[in-house]
Amino acid sequence: MELDLRYRNGGNPDLLDLIDIRPGRALDCGCGAGDNARLLRARGWRVTGVTIDPSEGAAAGVECEHVELADLNDGLSFAPDGSYQLVLLSHILEHLAEPAPLLAEARRVVGPAGRVLVALPNVLHYRQRAQFLLGRFEYTETGLMDSTHLRFYTVDSARRLLADNGLRLVADSTTGGLPWWRSREVLPRGLTRGADRRVLARWPNMFAWQALFLAAPAVVPAQLPGSSRPPAGIRWVSAEAGAGSRTPPRRPRERDGRAT
Repeated sequence: MELDLRYRNGGNPDLLDLIDIRPGRALDCGCGAGDNARLLRARGWRVTGVTIDPSEGAAAGVECEHVELADLNDGLSFAPDGSYQLVLLSHILEHLAEPAPLLAEARRVVGPAGRVLVALPNVLHYRQRAQFLLGRFEYTETGLMDSTHLRFYTVDSARRLLADNGLRLVADSTTGGLPWWRSREVLPRGLTRGADRRVLARWPNMFAWQALFLAAPAVVPAQLPGSSRPPAGIRWVSAEAGAGSRTPPRRPRERDGRAT
């Protein structure tokens, strides 16, 4: 069998760093070749993967306890209510013509005490804005303009998507930063990190290439007994106020292409 693992990568550790509950059962929707499953397993999670591609399923089977071959457009009918503590949707929703049904399914299978992790690309990243200003709207093999993207989000509209579909934010973050190019290699790390933190906090729709969210069904408190607050660099969202104070984001990891 020929493997066509188009999106194989190092996973999305920045997204997984948002997790604030103890390890349990995780459902990795659109698991690809198992890159995030590998990271979750190393953190103590038992992972079920979901993919429509048999070649990806074969690769992900090495990292997952089980892999379901299913179309996410058809929901998660194989998963009973409340059967997982975590549902992972890393760069998945932009590939769906209608993301609301899958978000409803995610709420169902995690139950009131579970968490939903979502990563979405920011189509208004400065590199993409430059292309738009030049009159270019061209699809690519991977990245922000991936040819299989059916919807496009900004950091703000991604946040609204979750709120409009019954999910309450527990924490959020972004990755990205200023266009340092090769100067990043010679400038002091403290300087570049500090500048990246400031621009991501002030202009996330300009400098973030992906938006990261930890969410929960909207009916329960943000912090459960035994859970821990996200690490520094992640915004903790208060259940009472609806928004928490923003701590300086950590220096983002630089990646090209699509993180799954």
